[in-house]
Amino acid sequence: MLLMLGIYNNSMTKEEVAQKYLSFLEKGGEDKIIDLFTDSGIVVSPLYGVLSAKEFYKTLLADTKSSELHFDGLFFEKNTNRISLLFDYKWTFKNNEQVDFKVVDVLELTSQNKIEKLTIIYDTVNTRNLLKKR
Repeated sequence: MLLMLGIYNNSMTKEEVAQKYLSFLEKGGEDKIIDLFTDSGIVVSPLYGVLSAKEFYKTLLADTKSSELHFDGLFFEKNTNRISLLFDYKWTFKNNEQVDFKVVDVLELTSQNKIEKLTIIYDTVNTRNLLKKR
């Protein structure tokens, strides 16, 4: 099954990877999100720091009751394998506290369109305060 997912991922376009990433993030599909990354894939988060993709999503989903995303744009850089996603994120923590913010996720992809590095950009001032309460 994992082999089939990997083969499917290799045939996805950059746009499909971006769409699947947002869909899996909203639904909390940890294994499906991880499959979009390379084995050495990392996430750079203003809240959690630099972690392997597997450790980041395990931590994120442990803190999350639900997520609601509203896609706002997809941006490509010429002559690179880097794309950026702009979206609104409504994050509900396990303790039912909620925070809303605008996010830019920058995905650096391999030539097979697997995510090698994901950099998350957003203002964490409200989120940090809520996470301290958990």
